[in-house]
Amino acid sequence: MALAVISDIHSNLEALQAVLADIDERQVEQIICLGDVVGYGPQPAECLDLIMARCQLCLMGNHDFAVVYEPNNFNIGAETAAFWTRQQLESAGPPEARARRWEYLGLMPVKHTITSKIERQGEMIFVHGSPRRPINEYVFPDDVYTNPAKIHSLFERFGKLCFVGHTHVPGVFFDTPDFYAPDEVDGQYEISENYKALINVGSVGQPRDRDNRASYAVVEEDVVTFVRVKYDVDSVVKKMRAVRELDEYLASRLREGR
Repeated sequence: MALAVISDIHSNLEALQAVLADIDERQVEQIICLGDVVGYGPQPAECLDLIMARCQLCLMGNHDFAVVYEPNNFNIGAETAAFWTRQQLESAGPPEARARRWEYLGLMPVKHTITSKIERQGEMIFVHGSPRRPINEYVFPDDVYTNPAKIHSLFERFGKLCFVGHTHVPGVFFDTPDFYAPDEVDGQYEISENYKALINVGSVGQPRDRDNRASYAVVEEDVVTFVRVKYDVDSVVKKMRAVRELDEYLASRLREGR
């Protein structure tokens, strides 16, 4: 059965709705979210409600953690957005809905493992950041050149496949080490029986690979497909600019996918 893996919605309702519609069109029934449902964007409560309704599992991202606890090591724009998001969740809707959202955020796991009966899939790990530090370690494409020891260390921590988000840049890492963007593999990674892979599914609500379309991945028996979905970026930008607490840069970067 196919599995959709989404990540980094960042309170972008239009992008999330477009991705869920695409998932439905593909008739994919299972969805795992790798976290950062909230933060940055204008509609955190609505996005949380959709994730709770549609996903079989949602992990904790660093922005989810920041809203529940504290925004550690955030820049001023991200920190201000986290505090604004917290205020929204404390006031949006009736008390029972608010309580449900806070409980869901607080109980988000940081890691999920699936041991597949399909041999070429083997053990699949799902985290927001990395298998070493699940919530907040970034794994950048440049790490394969600047910090190969880091890549080797990460690959020691999972069995066959590891799915991450956090950097908002989709692609496939190998322990050689190497990195391939989706267009370098024709949009698909053929799961190997002999090699491990760490796969970044990109971001639904704030892509940063110079493509402003929402990004996610579909996992099937022998292939992982990277998917891009258009959504109404201008509508989200307009909503963000109407909120004084959300930095202009957070809005303008959506148009450029950076």
